[in-house]
Amino acid sequence: MSDSNYIPPQVWQWTGEKSDLNQPTSGSRYEHILPIGKHPLQLYSLATPNGQKVTILLEELLALGYQDAEYDAWLIKIGEGQQFSSGFVEINPNSKIPALVDHSQNPPIRVFESGSILLYLAEKFKAFIPTDIAARTECLNWLFWQMGSAPYLGGGLGHFYAYAPVKIEYAINRFAMETKRLLDVLDQHLAKNEYLAGTEYSIADIAAFPWYGSLVKGWVYNADEFLAVDQYKHVQRWADAILARPAVQRGRMVNRTFGDLETQLHERHDASDFETKTQDKLQ
Repeated sequence: MSDSNYIPPQVWQWTGEKSDLNQPTSGSRYEHILPIGKHPLQLYSLATPNGQKVTILLEELLALGYQDAEYDAWLIKIGEGQQFSSGFVEINPNSKIPALVDHSQNPPIRVFESGSILLYLAEKFKAFIPTDIAARTECLNWLFWQMGSAPYLGGGLGHFYAYAPVKIEYAINRFAMETKRLLDVLDQHLAKNEYLAGTEYSIADIAAFPWYGSLVKGWVYNADEFLAVDQYKHVQRWADAILARPAVQRGRMVNRTFGDLETQLHERHDASDFETKTQDKLQ
């Protein structure tokens, strides 16, 4: 179903309400000071695919023994507009999760955009990013490939196929075709490589897995059958290998407010929170 009679206005005007989350202006909408926990790294996020990237990397760093990677993960309820608070906008003027503040620096450093956070942490701890110039460049190639392709999968296919109130045939066909092309790019590359940057697991894999791994495993948009994802055997193999990592399993739980209760950890302030299930206290 689509409105073939729609003609765009000469000058677009927003016709929404002030209560709408989607508005054409930026900046804070209400005053709120963000909490700060005991660790130098303070994360404000939600377990969307972009949010999972950062918590997976932090859990991987901790698993390697980097104790300075301990962090507090505070829940930002984007469905309630908490990303538009004055405190959050001060960290990320674009009002998108995740956002990170590193209080080990003076003054503290803000880091926003998931790819920027991954690169910042990888360089800070000198982990999950190759040191060889060729391998490093290949890692960054795929990191930025994921950042550039995410809008086609999320805001494109995800929105028009799963969430849009009106099913627009042209939009769904356009973004389904591009999503399958991107899956094929991954599949052909992973047919020749264990991980995205070659033989070494890196931030490129950590960036891509929450999106493309979730897609082929049927965790997002209920689009796995629609896209016939079983045909991407190499992406499936890669996703299974990453999901088997305990740090990935923990990282996917942090700031998660949906799914089975045993998979949720609304906030994370200590490694023991995975055992005590702090989400029971937050409900």
